[in-house]
Formats: sequence, structure tokens, C-alpha cells
Amino acid sequence: MHFSKADRLPEAALAPGLVWSAKLNLWMPHAPQADRGEGIRNYYAALYRAWGAQHWWPAETQFEVIVGAYLTQNTSWTNVERALANLRRANLLSVEGIRAMKLSRLQRLIRPSGYFRQKATRLKTFVAFLDDRYEGSLQKLFSEPTTKLREELLSLNGVGPETADSILLYAGNHPVFVVDAYTRRILDRHGILPEKTEYDEIRQLFELSLGPIAIDQERSPVYAREPLESGIRGAAHPPSAISTVHRTALVQVYNEMHGLIVGVGKNYCRKARPSCEGCPLQKFLPDK
Repeated sequence: MHFSKADRLPEAALAPGLVWSAKLNLWMPHAPQADRGEGIRNYYAALYRAWGAQHWWPAETQFEVIVGAYLTQNTSWTNVERALANLRRANLLSVEGIRAMKLSRLQRLIRPSGYFRQKATRLKTFVAFLDDRYEGSLQKLFSEPTTKLREELLSLNGVGPETADSILLYAGNHPVFVVDAYTRRILDRHGILPEKTEYDEIRQLFELSLGPIAIDQERSPVYAREPLESGIRGAAHPPSAISTVHRTALVQVYNEMHGLIVGVGKNYCRKARPSCEGCPLQKFLPDK
């Protein structure tokens, strides 16, 4: 049973398992843990059947992924691409390039991404960290255990969980699921978890839920489908050196699920005016 905002009750008076969805403007049942896992797997299956491989993250090198993870904070990917293009044209999209470049020039080149002063400083901080701890080697960096490396990344200025996990998953091929604003919005609107749920709780839910899919895919690999006639393929990009690198089945499933969620958020589950018609996840929406 759902309640309107007018019927909203104090938190302490609510029955267990009832949560407020700001997006739907009503109280709704909080999905049980077992049902959440099955729901996540159903979402993956529906989205992959509809859109296939997403080739996300689009990049040519590991370091390009890292720079993109910093630059995409608080801006759109279109702006990130403009900043990356500036660095690429200047032949400075590398560890060596960022290390040698004056801070003022780096700021100018990444200006399209917004917050360019902060981001330039943070990129310099990352390269200094790489030099101090790993002799400037990304190979040495990503050979570290996931938990240890995640803690080190989170200790850097300007690196939160989403940035750290993007670096780990997409640049380092570590088995960590990336949670973004699209993920939170979809979970909330579908009655799985409230939008303000702790980051790590959402991450662990996806990691536990997607594990069985990875096991199945190790036995029977799933190959990319052809583009749809409609042209809508979620967040899909042309294949790149990074998007086509060999990965474990678990890392690939985490990669695909995040890319598929980005596709839902960009094309359908928008913040202000959601457009559910035609979304592969429409059939999973709770009754209102």
C-alpha cells in the first residue's frame, strides 16, 4: 500500500520496510534483500538484451581513464571530451605530460570540464602520488590488492568513492562496482533502495547481485549484439583500446552494468522529466 505526501507519517510510526521516495512522492515498500538481488539481475538481463555491450569507458589508455574520472566530477561527459581533446592535441594526455606541464597551462587545457583549478591541482596530486609510491608506474599501481589500493586512492584530495571505483574498475580492471547518481535515481524510483542510501551499501548490493551472472558468463560467454535499428544503445560508444581489453567475467559484468545504467539515466530516467515509455526497465516499475 502506498501513501501520498499528505498522508506522510513520522518515521517512528511507519511499519518496517516502508520508505519515502522523493522521486515518486509517496511511501513505498522497501524491497527485501533477496528480491533486490533478483531485481538487479533482471535489470541486467533486460538492458543487455535491449542494448548489448556498451564499450564504456571510452579511452585509449589507462591514464586517459584516470584523467576522465577526475574531469567528469560535477560536469557532463561532453565537457570532459572537450578537455581530453585539448590535452590530446597538445600531446600531453600522459603521466609524463601532466607531470611536466605547468599548473597554469593544465588549467587552461581542462577548462571546458569546469572547476578547472581544483581538477588541475588534483591531477597533479595524483601524478605525485604515483611517482612517490609506485615510481610513476600504472602497472605497479594496479598490481596492488583492490582493498589496499582503494584506501590509498580515497586518501587523495578530491577522490571520493565514485572516482576511486571508476579508476579501479575501468583503468585497473579491479572487481569494484561503480555507483553514480543514475544508479541512485533508478533504485529509488523502482523502490529498491532510497536515493540517499550509503554508497558502499549500494556498491555491495550490486557486487553480490551480479556475481551469479559473472559465473554464468564464464561458462557461456555472451557476445556483443549488433546496434539496434532505433540507434538507441544506452551509453554505447565505439569500441576503444580500453573498452575491448581482456577482463575477467566479473569485471566485465560490473563494467557493462554501470554502462547500461548510464544509458538508462541519459535516455530515460532523467532527473527533472523522466521518460519511461520505451525504457527497457519500465516493466519493473512498482505500481503506484
